[in-house]
Amino acid sequence: MFIPIDSSGCAQKIVDVHGDVGVAWLARLPALLADVAARWSLTVSPPFPELSYNYVAPVVGPGGAAWVLKAGVPHRELWDEIDALRLYDGRGIARLIDADRERGVLLLERLLPGASLRTVADDAQVSVVAEVVRALDGVVLPDGHPFRTIGHLARGFERLRAMFGNTGPFPAERVARAEGLFRELAGETVGFRLIHGDLNPGNVLRATRAEWLAIDPKGYAGDPLWDVATFLNDPPRGLIADDLRQLQARRVAQLAEALGVARRDILAWAEAHAVLSAWWSYEDHGAGWEPAVALAALYADLHGAGIGS
Repeated sequence: MFIPIDSSGCAQKIVDVHGDVGVAWLARLPALLADVAARWSLTVSPPFPELSYNYVAPVVGPGGAAWVLKAGVPHRELWDEIDALRLYDGRGIARLIDADRERGVLLLERLLPGASLRTVADDAQVSVVAEVVRALDGVVLPDGHPFRTIGHLARGFERLRAMFGNTGPFPAERVARAEGLFRELAGETVGFRLIHGDLNPGNVLRATRAEWLAIDPKGYAGDPLWDVATFLNDPPRGLIADDLRQLQARRVAQLAEALGVARRDILAWAEAHAVLSAWWSYEDHGAGWEPAVALAALYADLHGAGIGS
């Protein structure tokens, strides 16, 4: 049984988010993996190299089936992922084979060859994202659905202001604009669709039954443009400011055309999401929030320059 996760920083991330509960879960992880491997007749390989907040490893099931085993601290986000995967039922996304909600374990279809969208040239990524967003869009959620809405997520700004008494290290204008945008964009609760929630390039993989499929949904209720925003807000690293501005302006225009939506709407979602994402980085790790705030300022500037018209 292969357990090493420290090389990716995954263990520290788990502790950052879950505290003592995460420490206890890490101690139980070897026994948990041994138990589920026996239960589902799995041969477990070493975990994937870039782990984040969960233990994820390729496995071979009965008859040589290529699957993925995912285990995490049982909590709301993992349960929402299970529920979302069941509703998607493989449309635009990896299939859920089985799950143990109580223990936070998922058995998933393995997407092969599995290269992520990050391996594709920057401009070529847009058509893939648009295709996947369209494939995922279609699950209309009934009243009383269990998923968090985008409005619920935006309450993170209440925690930000409670922590600092104002906006702390975050520019007050950026926070106020994001709060206003969320009130405008996420206030309506009728007719929400199920959305992925974290459609960054690393969560879109090459597959066989479709050219590209998503993995790792958060499972939120809201507008699919949130998923477009999550893609935009994970741009290639190392670009100088002018190159980043040109790339994002180009991507916004291309996505607007591909999805038949207004560029100003994409910019609004991207700006609001960027500021909230910055706060989450601070809330979870106390660092790493500055690039997202810079992206929010970039989108506001693009809109002010008329690129969102």
